[in-house]
Amino acid sequence: MADLSPAQALERAQAAAEAAQDAAVAAQGYADGIADTIAAGSEAAMQMAGSSTGIDPFMFRLAIFVLSIFIGYFVVWSVTPALHTPLMAVTNAISSVIVVGALVGVAADASGIASTFGLVGLVLASVNIFGGFLVTQRMLAMYRKKN
Repeated sequence: MADLSPAQALERAQAAAEAAQDAAVAAQGYADGIADTIAAGSEAAMQMAGSSTGIDPFMFRLAIFVLSIFIGYFVVWSVTPALHTPLMAVTNAISSVIVVGALVGVAADASGIASTFGLVGLVLASVNIFGGFLVTQRMLAMYRKKN
């Protein structure tokens, strides 16, 4: 494994990138299918109820949240082990964006609850970033040569 030529390493990296792209296309297909199902179900529910007011926004957002949990679960578990380190790097990048948003929330003078939620988001995202770096370092250590 450690005696890979640069061409072999490039070949494996390209294969991993293609596998990641295939996983992304599959996830998009799942998301599109679920969105179509939700749209068809909501239209049928409105017709059955005879209501023209639409769907309660809270229930709509709750349904999206629950569906995103399932999609995330299936996407993460379908990733090959070779792609887990790049996946951790991406989640660290997303968490860094959350930290910026949390800092804005903490700095807001709008209300005490906004600052409280901003502080909680800041702490949780910071823990996530720190843990992600630890996991990434540990995974990269598995690929290093042992002396």
